[in-house]
Parts: sequence; C-alpha cells; structure tokens
Amino acid sequence: MRDVSHKSTTLRTATACATLHARAETIVSIKKGDLPKGDALTVAKVAAVQAAKNTPQLIPYCHPVPVEFVGVDYEFTETSVKIKALVKSVYKTGVEMEALTAATAAALTIYDMAKMVDEDLAIDEVRLVEKRGGKSDFAPTEGVTASVITVSDTVAKHEGEDRSGPIAEQMLRQHGAEVVSTHRSSDDPDEIKGAVAAAKGRFVVLTGGTGVGPRDNTPEVVRSIVEKELPGVSEQVRNYGQDRMPRAMFSRSVCGIVGDRVILCLPGSPRGVEEGLTAVLPHLFHLLDVLRGADHRQAESKV
Repeated sequence: MRDVSHKSTTLRTATACATLHARAETIVSIKKGDLPKGDALTVAKVAAVQAAKNTPQLIPYCHPVPVEFVGVDYEFTETSVKIKALVKSVYKTGVEMEALTAATAAALTIYDMAKMVDEDLAIDEVRLVEKRGGKSDFAPTEGVTASVITVSDTVAKHEGEDRSGPIAEQMLRQHGAEVVSTHRSSDDPDEIKGAVAAAKGRFVVLTGGTGVGPRDNTPEVVRSIVEKELPGVSEQVRNYGQDRMPRAMFSRSVCGIVGDRVILCLPGSPRGVEEGLTAVLPHLFHLLDVLRGADHRQAESKV
C-alpha cells in the first residue's frame, strides 16, 4: 500500500463512465423500469453507491476513503445507456477507482436485470472521464525563481552542518522552481535582514529561528520586512505539522509579501522544512501569478 501520510487533505472528485449496449426494445424497457426484475436504473444507482464505498475490499491497494457523495446519471441512445458516476471525498488520495468501480457496478447491475430478456448485452468504454483535487491539479511550475536562507549561528560560523537548507533547495527544484541563490545567516536580526535583501528570486525560504529560544529572531525580522502578512499560510504549516508532531504548535512560522516576492520562514529542523514545504507547495506558487497582475480566475485557469 502506498504511503499517503505526507499528503494534505483536500476535496477529491472523480467522474467515470461505462456503457451498456442492448437491443432497442431492451433500452425502452430499461427506461420505463418494466424489466421482469424491476426498475434497473434505480437499483443500479444503489449498486453504484455500495460499490464506491466498498472499493478497497475489491481492489487491494485502494485506500479506505470517506466517500461523501456518489452521484449517477444516465445518457441514452437507441441501443445503449451510458452510466456516469461522480464520487466526492475530502481526503488525502483520489477517488478515481471508486468512480470506476461505481460506474462498472451500475452497468453490471443493469446487465444482470436485463439479461433474461436480451442475450446481446455488452459493456464497454469503462473509463475515467475526469479527476480533480490534490497536487495533480497544478500545472508544472514555470519561471519561478527562489532563494534559500539558512538561519543558524552554528552554520554561519561553519561549526555545524547545514542539513535544512539543502532539503529546501531539493524540494523547490522538485516543484519546478529554479534556486538562484543560497545564503547562510547567523541569528542576528540585522544579518537576517541583510540576507533577505541579498536573496534573489521571487520566492524566499528561510529555515531556522522560528522557535522560542533567546536567539530565535526570524519571525520578528520577517514581519518587519513584509508588506502583507499571509496568516493562512502559516496556519497551514502549523496545522500540517501538528497532525504529525505535537511540538509543531511551538513553531512561529511566518509568510508574507514584499512587492512581487513571497517570503516564508520555516523551522530549522530537516523534518520541519520538509513538512512545511509539503504543506504549501505547489499551491503557494499560485500567489506569484496573482502578484504579477493576473486575477485569481486567470491564475486558477492553470490549475
């Protein structure tokens, strides 16, 4: 089973279809609901709901998901009925298999209820029509330049290894950003401010100095620089971390805007950096399009 514990919970939707082919007179009976076994369309909808909810019992690697909606629609031709199944869930992984299973079960149910009057039944075109939700909705990032600043007295003095900065660089590159500069700063406020000023790129990530120690000054410095703070981003970082590590509540991560740049400060631990960026990327890159002058609808059209 694939590990999805690192993923964020979002609204996931999927639509799948399956087509049942039959004689013209059989299609008429299906539409009227007067097959010998009864109203096939109504029973098929119930079968689709049951199938979607029980997909993990049928397909071994499917995660159990909280199925929150199953909708079934029918499209008829003279000799066919196309079943469309829509499944929704707010969870960490998609529901395309649930939708495919629902559409297939509905088609099989109609087949079962019509087979005694039609020996020419056939099911085909079982396919996924659309899926939404999660990071796959976001187009590959293009043209995003970024910088990483490691804030640590020991790293700045070359007395300790920088373990967090390289993780931030790697994750930014994985999401399509170009890391154009890296910096090391002590915990001195003026030095942090100077590192931010020297950083190139439109997305600046600072790691370290977000705790409650006497030398943890990064949030105060970032707040003194940004023109607009983005508390929702900071809340997402903490909420994501809190679900995985209780001590994440102590983090004082801050995110804000300066001109057309976004500045984000994260905890200094490798785990804190990894979880913090996982929580907000690539969604935060959406903001860079808005800062270029695109409205939200234009930026979202890339999603």
